[in-house]
Amino acid sequence: MSAPSAQAAASGTAPANAHLAVRVVKVVVNAGVGESGEARTKASRVLQMVTRQKPVATKSHSTNRDFGIRQGQEIGAKVTLRGDAAADFLGRAFDARDRQLDVDSIDRMGNFSFGIADYTDFAGMKYDPAIGIHGMDVAVEMGRAGFRIRDRRLQPRSLPKTLRSTRDETRAFLVSTYQVTILE
Repeated sequence: MSAPSAQAAASGTAPANAHLAVRVVKVVVNAGVGESGEARTKASRVLQMVTRQKPVATKSHSTNRDFGIRQGQEIGAKVTLRGDAAADFLGRAFDARDRQLDVDSIDRMGNFSFGIADYTDFAGMKYDPAIGIHGMDVAVEMGRAGFRIRDRRLQPRSLPKTLRSTRDETRAFLVSTYQVTILE
Protein backbone atom coordinates (compact mmCIF):
# COMPACT_ATOMS: atom_id res chain seq x y z
CA MET A 1 0.00 0.00 0.00
CA SER A 2 1.33 3.41 -0.86
CA ALA A 3 2.20 6.00 1.76
CA PRO A 4 -0.64 8.45 0.94
CA SER A 5 -3.33 5.79 1.34
CA ALA A 6 -1.73 4.56 4.59
CA GLN A 7 -1.77 8.13 5.93
CA ALA A 8 -5.39 8.58 4.87
CA ALA A 9 -6.41 5.33 6.56
CA ALA A 10 -4.59 6.28 9.76
CA SER A 11 -6.22 9.72 9.84
CA GLY A 12 -9.72 8.27 9.39
CA THR A 13 -10.39 9.84 5.98
CA ALA A 14 -11.29 7.83 2.92
CA PRO A 15 -8.40 7.00 0.58
CA ALA A 16 -8.27 8.57 -2.88
CA ASN A 17 -9.04 5.18 -4.47
CA ALA A 18 -12.44 3.94 -3.27
CA HIS A 19 -11.40 0.32 -3.87
CA LEU A 20 -8.74 0.64 -1.18
CA ALA A 21 -11.29 1.58 1.47
CA VAL A 22 -11.56 -0.90 4.35
CA ARG A 23 -15.01 -2.43 4.75
CA VAL A 24 -16.86 -5.07 6.73
CA VAL A 25 -16.78 -8.33 4.74
CA LYS A 26 -18.98 -10.35 7.10
CA VAL A 27 -20.22 -10.56 10.67
CA VAL A 28 -20.71 -13.96 12.32
CA VAL A 29 -22.86 -14.06 15.47
CA ASN A 30 -22.41 -17.29 17.43
CA ALA A 31 -24.20 -18.67 20.48
CA GLY A 32 -22.66 -21.90 21.71
CA VAL A 33 -24.49 -23.67 24.53
CA GLY A 34 -22.62 -27.00 24.60
CA GLU A 35 -25.70 -29.20 24.43
CA SER A 36 -28.58 -29.94 22.11
CA GLY A 37 -32.25 -29.80 22.89
CA GLU A 38 -34.07 -26.98 24.60
CA ALA A 39 -30.98 -24.89 25.41
CA ARG A 40 -29.89 -24.84 21.76
CA THR A 41 -33.41 -23.99 20.65
CA LYS A 42 -33.50 -21.03 23.05
CA ALA A 43 -30.11 -19.79 21.80
CA SER A 44 -31.38 -20.08 18.23
CA ARG A 45 -34.47 -18.06 19.12
CA VAL A 46 -32.31 -15.35 20.72
CA LEU A 47 -30.13 -15.07 17.61
CA GLN A 48 -33.21 -14.80 15.42
CA MET A 49 -34.63 -11.99 17.58
CA VAL A 50 -31.37 -10.04 17.67
CA THR A 51 -30.17 -10.47 14.06
CA ARG A 52 -33.54 -10.74 12.29
CA GLN A 53 -32.12 -13.68 10.30
CA LYS A 54 -32.67 -17.42 10.53
CA PRO A 55 -29.78 -19.10 12.39
CA VAL A 56 -28.20 -22.42 11.45
CA ALA A 57 -27.13 -25.11 13.90
CA THR A 58 -23.46 -25.64 14.71
CA LYS A 59 -22.33 -29.20 15.25
CA SER A 60 -19.66 -30.80 17.41
CA HIS A 61 -16.51 -31.81 15.54
CA SER A 62 -15.52 -34.53 17.99
CA THR A 63 -16.82 -36.63 20.85
CA ASN A 64 -16.05 -35.54 24.41
CA ARG A 65 -17.40 -37.89 27.05
CA ASP A 66 -16.54 -35.55 29.93
CA PHE A 67 -18.99 -32.98 28.54
CA GLY A 68 -21.47 -35.54 27.22
CA ILE A 69 -21.02 -34.41 23.61
CA ARG A 70 -21.07 -36.71 20.59
CA GLN A 71 -19.59 -35.98 17.18
CA GLY A 72 -22.18 -34.35 14.91
CA GLN A 73 -24.42 -33.30 17.79
CA GLU A 74 -25.96 -29.83 17.46
CA ILE A 75 -24.45 -27.73 20.26
CA GLY A 76 -25.04 -24.14 19.19
CA ALA A 77 -26.32 -21.73 16.55
CA LYS A 78 -24.82 -19.06 14.34
CA VAL A 79 -25.85 -16.39 11.85
CA THR A 80 -23.66 -14.91 9.11
CA LEU A 81 -24.50 -11.35 8.06
CA ARG A 82 -23.19 -9.44 5.05
CA GLY A 83 -23.84 -6.05 3.49
CA ASP A 84 -26.41 -3.69 5.01
CA ALA A 85 -27.64 -6.31 7.52
CA ALA A 86 -24.08 -6.63 8.86
CA ALA A 87 -23.63 -2.86 9.17
CA ASP A 88 -26.99 -2.45 10.91
CA PHE A 89 -26.30 -5.27 13.37
CA LEU A 90 -22.79 -4.01 14.09
CA GLY A 91 -24.14 -0.57 14.98
CA ARG A 92 -26.66 -2.11 17.39
CA ALA A 93 -24.00 -4.44 18.86
CA PHE A 94 -21.64 -1.51 19.56
CA ASP A 95 -24.54 0.30 21.25
CA ALA A 96 -24.96 -2.76 23.49
CA ARG A 97 -21.23 -2.52 24.33
CA ASP A 98 -21.39 1.25 25.00
CA ARG A 99 -19.33 1.83 21.83
CA GLN A 100 -16.17 0.43 23.42
CA LEU A 101 -13.76 -2.20 22.13
CA ASP A 102 -10.61 -3.58 23.73
CA VAL A 103 -7.43 -3.05 21.72
CA ASP A 104 -6.54 -6.75 22.05
CA SER A 105 -9.78 -7.70 20.27
CA ILE A 106 -8.29 -6.65 16.92
CA ASP A 107 -5.92 -9.17 15.30
CA ARG A 108 -3.00 -8.40 12.97
CA MET A 109 -5.21 -8.87 9.86
CA GLY A 110 -7.63 -6.20 11.09
CA ASN A 111 -10.40 -8.63 12.03
CA PHE A 112 -11.95 -8.30 15.47
CA SER A 113 -14.33 -10.04 17.82
CA PHE A 114 -16.13 -9.33 21.07
CA GLY A 115 -18.79 -10.82 23.28
CA ILE A 116 -22.17 -9.62 24.45
CA ALA A 117 -23.18 -11.00 27.85
CA ASP A 118 -26.96 -10.88 27.43
CA TYR A 119 -29.40 -10.27 24.60
CA THR A 120 -31.26 -7.72 26.75
CA ASP A 121 -28.27 -5.36 26.32
CA PHE A 122 -29.64 -4.60 22.82
CA ALA A 123 -32.03 -1.66 22.60
CA GLY A 124 -35.67 -2.74 22.52
CA MET A 125 -35.07 -6.27 23.80
CA LYS A 126 -36.98 -7.26 26.91
CA TYR A 127 -36.16 -10.15 29.21
CA ASP A 128 -38.20 -13.27 28.47
CA PRO A 129 -38.33 -15.74 31.40
CA ALA A 130 -39.01 -18.59 28.96
CA ILE A 131 -35.65 -17.94 27.27
CA GLY A 132 -33.47 -16.88 30.20
CA ILE A 133 -30.08 -15.25 29.86
CA HIS A 134 -28.14 -15.95 26.66
CA GLY A 135 -24.98 -14.25 25.45
CA MET A 136 -23.28 -14.34 22.10
CA ASP A 137 -19.95 -13.90 20.37
CA VAL A 138 -19.57 -11.49 17.46
CA ALA A 139 -16.71 -12.01 14.97
CA VAL A 140 -16.11 -9.43 12.23
CA GLU A 141 -13.98 -9.97 9.13
CA MET A 142 -12.56 -6.83 7.52
CA GLY A 143 -11.21 -6.44 3.98
CA ARG A 144 -11.24 -4.44 0.79
CA ALA A 145 -12.93 -4.74 -2.60
CA GLY A 146 -11.49 -7.74 -4.46
CA PHE A 147 -11.37 -9.87 -1.33
CA ARG A 148 -13.30 -12.56 -3.22
CA ILE A 149 -10.21 -13.90 -5.04
CA ARG A 150 -9.39 -15.92 -1.92
CA ASP A 151 -12.76 -17.70 -1.81
CA ARG A 152 -13.80 -17.98 -5.44
CA ARG A 153 -14.47 -21.43 -6.85
CA LEU A 154 -12.36 -21.17 -10.01
CA GLN A 155 -8.71 -20.19 -9.72
CA PRO A 156 -8.59 -19.12 -6.06
CA ARG A 157 -5.45 -17.19 -5.15
CA SER A 158 -3.81 -16.17 -1.91
CA LEU A 159 -4.73 -12.71 -0.77
CA PRO A 160 -2.19 -10.04 -1.78
CA LYS A 161 -0.97 -7.62 0.88
CA THR A 162 -2.71 -4.72 -0.85
CA LEU A 163 -6.13 -6.28 -0.08
CA ARG A 164 -5.43 -7.02 3.58
CA SER A 165 -6.35 -4.57 6.27
CA THR A 166 -4.20 -3.77 9.29
CA ARG A 167 -4.95 -3.06 12.94
CA ASP A 168 -4.51 0.67 12.45
CA GLU A 169 -6.82 0.77 9.42
CA THR A 170 -9.50 -1.15 11.33
CA ARG A 171 -9.14 1.20 14.30
CA ALA A 172 -9.55 4.24 12.04
CA PHE A 173 -12.57 2.64 10.35
CA LEU A 174 -14.28 1.85 13.67
CA VAL A 175 -13.64 5.32 15.09
CA SER A 176 -14.86 7.14 11.98
CA THR A 177 -17.80 4.88 11.04
CA TYR A 178 -19.17 3.63 14.37
CA GLN A 179 -17.64 6.19 16.80
CA VAL A 180 -16.07 3.35 18.82
CA THR A 181 -13.67 4.10 21.64
CA ILE A 182 -10.66 1.78 21.56
CA LEU A 183 -9.65 0.90 25.12
CA GLU A 184 -5.85 0.82 25.48
